[in-house]
Amino acid sequence: PPIISPDKTTVWVIGTQQTVTWNTSVFQGSPPSSFSGQILLGFLNDTSGNEHLNTTNPLAAGFNITTGSATITVPDVAPGNDYIIALLGDSGNISPTFTI
Repeated sequence: PPIISPDKTTVWVIGTQQTVTWNTSVFQGSPPSSFSGQILLGFLNDTSGNEHLNTTNPLAAGFNITTGSATITVPDVAPGNDYIIALLGDSGNISPTFTI
């Protein structure tokens, strides 16, 4: 499902609790292939097209993807404006870049 938040105007502070939200209307009449979701942090800062997803340390895992949101704690990462969130569960959906 498409990610609603964070978006390109989002600024997260390290150590704070934030809510990642996504559009669940895509599930109406078409249930997801998996109800178990996972949220990964990544970044886009080069021309490789690589999303640099941190698969070792998910921000959240095991939540029901049909709920439309999950709360995460912003990890201690280098400041930047090229971070992305990947929502896994039904298919990989990537947020716009945002700032931490």
